[in-house]
Amino acid sequence: MSFREEFLFWKLAHYFVSKHEYRIVQLSKSQKELWLEKMENKEAQVIRILLHNLDWSNWMQRDIQMTLTNGESIRKQLRKRFINVINIYVTPYPPVDDYQFRVEKPLLHPNGEKTKLTSVICDRQNGVKNIETVMGSSISIDWKDEYDESDVEREKQATLSSASKKVKSEKDLFENGKPFYTYIFIAIQLIIFFLMEAAGGSTHSSVLIEFGAKVNSLILEGEWWRLWTPIVLHIGLLHLVMNTLALYYLGPMVERLFGNSRFLFIYLFAGFSGSLGSLLFSPNISAGASGAIFGCFGALLYFGTVFPKLFFRTMGLNILIVIGINLVFGFSISGIDNAGHIGGLIGGFLAAAIVHFPKKKRVFVQLSTFLFSLVLIYVLFQYSFAHSGELINEQSALILAQEYVENEDYDKANVMLNEFLSSHEGTVNSLFLLSFTEIKTGKKEEAKAHLHEVIEMESNFHEAFYNLALIYLSEGNYVQAKGYAMEASEKQPSNADYQKLVREITDLESAS
Repeated sequence: MSFREEFLFWKLAHYFVSKHEYRIVQLSKSQKELWLEKMENKEAQVIRILLHNLDWSNWMQRDIQMTLTNGESIRKQLRKRFINVINIYVTPYPPVDDYQFRVEKPLLHPNGEKTKLTSVICDRQNGVKNIETVMGSSISIDWKDEYDESDVEREKQATLSSASKKVKSEKDLFENGKPFYTYIFIAIQLIIFFLMEAAGGSTHSSVLIEFGAKVNSLILEGEWWRLWTPIVLHIGLLHLVMNTLALYYLGPMVERLFGNSRFLFIYLFAGFSGSLGSLLFSPNISAGASGAIFGCFGALLYFGTVFPKLFFRTMGLNILIVIGINLVFGFSISGIDNAGHIGGLIGGFLAAAIVHFPKKKRVFVQLSTFLFSLVLIYVLFQYSFAHSGELINEQSALILAQEYVENEDYDKANVMLNEFLSSHEGTVNSLFLLSFTEIKTGKKEEAKAHLHEVIEMESNFHEAFYNLALIYLSEGNYVQAKGYAMEASEKQPSNADYQKLVREITDLESAS
């Protein structure tokens, strides 16, 4: 074995590492066997180079079988459906006996035939021709008549340096910042949750509204801060635990990739985008960090567009699967605000494109994405104002109106219900609550008209009969009052208040 073969060994290694971006998986202690890997390359995911003096083909056959077994082990470890291994022998001369039949065809591993091994002999006679044939590309080597130890050492160091720089540059991408804001947000949402529980419970609508949940009607009235505050609110312990765990595992990854300040922008922008998406497509009251967490997924997808090879080699497939599963669950299970999830996902991607990565600039992409985001937000807000009636449903309207009533703010409740009913067909619940606010604000004629509508729609709505009796009683119309009071008592005979009202009206009639 001469320095010529050692030089060729490292020259090939350098070629694959620097030109084709293969990664060194293993280098033997003798430094005569090298395993390279590049799973993105569909033609040759694994390359094994062996520097060895081939004497007899029997030894080579045993080595080929061992290499095939190792290739199958690598496939299982990486959970790949199929891999192609190129096995290169660097040797002065081929075996002295018949060997061609051992390398002329690729071998398939007997366990499912999911690993294919192609063996190539690189000797003084053929040089790299056999490798070029298998790889489908030319390998340019400036041959010299003689090589010495310094030539081999120089090529080896060039190979190892190139591989080391590549590993360092990839590692540096994940060290742009230590997690800080991730833990700040976790702490904030935990503190807020306990405050909500102390205030009456995180599942109570009045508590959610008080602490800043997303309420479409209030946002459209000007409470824009409700597009951000839901990020730190959660509805129930399970909701809190799930989102906290997701943020704990996902946030540090994004914060390390983009740095602290960029992560803060991405998280807040994604949370805002999630709330905006929920405003446009979900009329229900909502809260939670899900939109911002999906924004972290969006930021990782942006990372995948900038560094696709590294993305799919490290996290890509898992990220795509998790996003897909979450979106499918969101569409198939009621009560999940998928509009907020999708809005956060898009917002996180756009925010990541705006800030890009530390020490790297893509001015045109960053500026154009920023302008596009501004225009998009403006258009969506204009749409929300133009279709405000469609963004509020009866359930959220009733919850908010009831909240006003409990706080004795009857005027606000009355205005809100009138605005809702101006673009929606009234139901017994909305009309009855509206009549109650009208009674409290002295609008008795409107209240009577709406209570009569309720009775026409639902003849057994005893509360409506009772309230009509009270209105007519306040007007001195004892006949009408007694009639409606008796109707209420007949429909709900167990209600003592109804019985009492009938007796009071009867006594007043007798006294008059």
